[in-house]
Amino acid sequence: MNTGEHIVMLPFMAQGHIIPFLALARKIQQHTGYTITIVNTPLNVRYLQSTISSDTPTNTNTNTIRVAELPFCSSDHGLPPNSENTDSMPPHQFIKLMTASQTLQPSFHCLVSTMVEQESRPLCIISDVFLGWAVDVAKSVGTSHVSFTTGGGYGTAAYFSLWLNLPHRSTDSDKFTLPGFPNSRRFHRSQLHPFLRAADGTDPWSRFFQKQIPLSLGSNGMLCNTVEEIEPLGLELLRKNTSLPVWAIGPLLPPSFLRSSSGSNISYSRVGKEPSIAPERCIQWLDFHPPASVLYISFGCQNTISASQMMELAMGVEASGKPFYLGHKASIWV
Repeated sequence: MNTGEHIVMLPFMAQGHIIPFLALARKIQQHTGYTITIVNTPLNVRYLQSTISSDTPTNTNTNTIRVAELPFCSSDHGLPPNSENTDSMPPHQFIKLMTASQTLQPSFHCLVSTMVEQESRPLCIISDVFLGWAVDVAKSVGTSHVSFTTGGGYGTAAYFSLWLNLPHRSTDSDKFTLPGFPNSRRFHRSQLHPFLRAADGTDPWSRFFQKQIPLSLGSNGMLCNTVEEIEPLGLELLRKNTSLPVWAIGPLLPPSFLRSSSGSNISYSRVGKEPSIAPERCIQWLDFHPPASVLYISFGCQNTISASQMMELAMGVEASGKPFYLGHKASIWV
């Protein structure tokens, strides 16, 4: 295998990160034929193996997307046994997993160094923006590196600026401006996650992000799971604030969502969790409505709103006079 045939990918240990990475691997492999090695902890590798197998058409060479394990024991880091993914733990423990992810650097360096010794130097390492230390690994073995943000351009730019500057700590007002954003763009303290609202620069969340974000910005470029035509301002801000080339490569979807317009082959991708509404029913509901008549409201894979806020939102869309479907916790179809 020569240098131009191999890419190593390292997602953060959360389904909202692993799924886009796997979709990106498929996209790269289909367009280039490169071999992709996705690296993660043992339990996440098991999920990847089963998903790769189930999402791969029978006429596809499955050896072009491989997996590799990094040793990890969650109980060594104050986490419950077999806790290697944010889906398997409550939010207050996320920071323990984030902090623990930094201990993967030596074993990842060893893995990539072995590839180089076997004359299989990766063309590129693509790693999660949460795992900025991977930039140093890429530099140490003489290969290029690209950071991948699984969120949108505007959200990523805001996230970076919020954690690096903590602007809400510099004012008593509930509204504040964000460094790197137009002054006309005002943010409200209530929009911040409680962990960010309480951050003061010395807490574990601040220490993690204020270390990993600058490291990730040492990359050769950044991939963003968004669309240029939908997010021109967000991508402009992200490029300006990071001083990096940023490529919009979204939307990235699991292959099973792309192979069947009827929804017959949809696989629900969150480990150990069943949807409250079958994906097939969602597709049928959408197909029942005319084009451009549906609004999708999402709160992400980890966040939701309170029951009272959900009811207010539901009453608002009901008052609009439009048909709507209220999704469980994570999303609303209107």
